[in-house]
Amino acid sequence: MPVYTCTTTQGTLTLGTKRELAGEITRIHAEINHVPPAYVNVVFPELPQDSVYVGGEPGAPLLIGGWARRGHPQEETTRLAIEVAAAASRITGIPEHRVLVVIQDSPARSAVEGGHVLPEPGHEQEWMEQH
Repeated sequence: MPVYTCTTTQGTLTLGTKRELAGEITRIHAEINHVPPAYVNVVFPELPQDSVYVGGEPGAPLLIGGWARRGHPQEETTRLAIEVAAAASRITGIPEHRVLVVIQDSPARSAVEGGHVLPEPGHEQEWMEQH
């Protein structure tokens, strides 16, 4: 259900680093939003070094965009962003000031997975039993 896109420049993250970061993002999201780890998707698009700029200058930030279903308490979403940012910096070695995490949300009914409209937060078990 949730999708995390971790964008950086080519060669910044090793396969092992990606695997560890994907695992930690999955763990954090599953724990905070009370969903099974299998729901969490993490992808790593890499851009050429001449395609990423910060403040108008070439840069190598780690940009993490997350999507989740609307309806989770705001305090939990803030905690989610803080914990993902800290884990990303710790795992990748990229300084925190170069890590940006943005969690966006939309209604569950705006997303379809496996041909089924996603459940509202708190109704995951029923949804899994039906599908």
